[in-house]
Amino acid sequence: MSSTNPVPSFSQLGLSSFVLQAVQDVGYEAPSPIQAESIPPLLAGRDLIGQAQTGTGKTAAFALPLLSRLDLSMRMPQVLVLTPTRELALQVAEAFQHYAHYLPDFHVLPVYGGQGMDLQLRQLRRGVHVVVGTPGRIMDHLRRKSLLLNNLKAVVLDEADDMLRMGFIEDVEWILEHTPSTRQVALFSATMPAPIRKIAERHLRNPLEIQIQTKTTTVSTISQYYWEVTSAHKLDALTRILEGEDFDAMIIFVRTKTATAELAERLEARGYACGALNGDMAQTQREKTIERLKKGDLDIVVATDVAARGLDVERISHVFNYDIPHDTEAYVHRIGRTGRAGRTGTAILFVSPREKRLLRAIEQATRQPIALLRPPTHADIADRRQERFKQQISETIASQELGFFEEMLEEFQNEHNIAMSEIAAALAYQLQRERPLVPDRNAVAPPEPARDEGYERERGERGERGGERPQRNRNPRKENAREASSTEAGMVRYRMDVGREHGVQPKHIVGAIANEAGLDSRHIGRIELHDAHSTVDLPEGMPEELFKHLQHVWVCNRKLNLRRATQESSNGPPPSTARKETLRRQTQIRTKPKTPDTNRDKNPSQNRRRGRGKD
Repeated sequence: MSSTNPVPSFSQLGLSSFVLQAVQDVGYEAPSPIQAESIPPLLAGRDLIGQAQTGTGKTAAFALPLLSRLDLSMRMPQVLVLTPTRELALQVAEAFQHYAHYLPDFHVLPVYGGQGMDLQLRQLRRGVHVVVGTPGRIMDHLRRKSLLLNNLKAVVLDEADDMLRMGFIEDVEWILEHTPSTRQVALFSATMPAPIRKIAERHLRNPLEIQIQTKTTTVSTISQYYWEVTSAHKLDALTRILEGEDFDAMIIFVRTKTATAELAERLEARGYACGALNGDMAQTQREKTIERLKKGDLDIVVATDVAARGLDVERISHVFNYDIPHDTEAYVHRIGRTGRAGRTGTAILFVSPREKRLLRAIEQATRQPIALLRPPTHADIADRRQERFKQQISETIASQELGFFEEMLEEFQNEHNIAMSEIAAALAYQLQRERPLVPDRNAVAPPEPARDEGYERERGERGERGGERPQRNRNPRKENAREASSTEAGMVRYRMDVGREHGVQPKHIVGAIANEAGLDSRHIGRIELHDAHSTVDLPEGMPEELFKHLQHVWVCNRKLNLRRATQESSNGPPPSTARKETLRRQTQIRTKPKTPDTNRDKNPSQNRRRGRGKD
């Protein structure tokens, strides 16, 4: 089944009144194709296979109908969502909580490796309706019998191809085998490789197949940039970019109708000629706003996707994605508002750390890289403000009759014996007092985006950060010494028992360590791949319990057996109490050891099935 045009509104899809009210509050105007086609069959209890790229709105496609079917009087897990990473688990759990705003006493629990088991056990004992988690931790709870699935109504496999790529597919099958035979299964995946297809054939009953075709082509005349910024700093970051960018007119896209009015008001308060454009506006009001933009009465319009459909204003030189779209098609339509008819244009995208996967999806779908934006410096902003101020003076001299003011100032000069240049400087100071021509360096400003090396590795070619393939029959002692050399200050090189011959790639190592250690990928240093082993640079002062935990992590069906490259016999991380505390503060490494799983030592084969890649 392929996609058709989406229905006009969510109200026609059969969602419960509580869920529909939350959707209306959020301000979503129309469902995406995957939502329009998935919600009705999932509401009817049918198994479903949804094939669509990341960034097409899949979370709402399964969360909205499954929330509509919950029995809130029964505080037992009724929906289980499996995700490949902890970041996605948190994102999905937050979405469920958001959409369940009007469901009384609703509880959702994200479970993943790296979070304290005690906290999860307490919340499970109190009762939850929806559990979202990574396969390894879900298996832990099922073995402990702390997660009971007797009343489970539905299982969702989100980003199934990523779970296959990261080595979780056997774990997913094991979990499905421990769910009731009567449960509904929804499988969502960007691609449908043979192992995923086999899981669908084995565990889904007469599933409806939905395939969303994406037509993602972008205009080559549009320059595309992104800036990583958190939600709390978005407005300051936007203002800073507006100060430094030369633009004629700009359209800023947000996700919801309410956000259009709020952001437009805040930009107007900061001195910009700005208006809102959303689906709640009458057609005459919408036309009036567009006409003001065309004439130059407005320089910025804040709009939703639906409200901006068909918008063609020659002045628009910039498109700003204040909220990253969940649909890659929407991104293409958005930036298509500029660069039309052979003209050049600029598209800028705000991305939060959790939205990096959506950025990757957009790049993959458009087959075009999006460059990191160099934000304007303090000096850039000062230069721009001064240039605009001089331009205002020139325009006033050219367009206004100033005789009265000249006479008054000459009179003031004669009375006080002050140079005219000093009088002009005093007037200029008064005029710019609320918007200083040289802004305060200590003013609140968003942080500069830090280079995310893990993300850059993902964007690069396969094996980009791996070292050259080593020669055979090297002296092990010399090789160990060479591996430990040229390590950056504050880093220690570790050796792992997984290499090229096991199919490992740098992204597998980054993903496993980042998830298991709770360590931001930017703090993971150089990775070198060899035939039978690999090395990785990690911050010095690693806590002892974390070091021991990483020794037992599995990647590509191999236990890492992590140890220092400088000392093959070393049984622990380098000691550094002060550095350890700094590392804990800076990278928020989880230092509490996992509750031991007694099944590990008793059943090695079972252990091999549970813990590979990210957990």
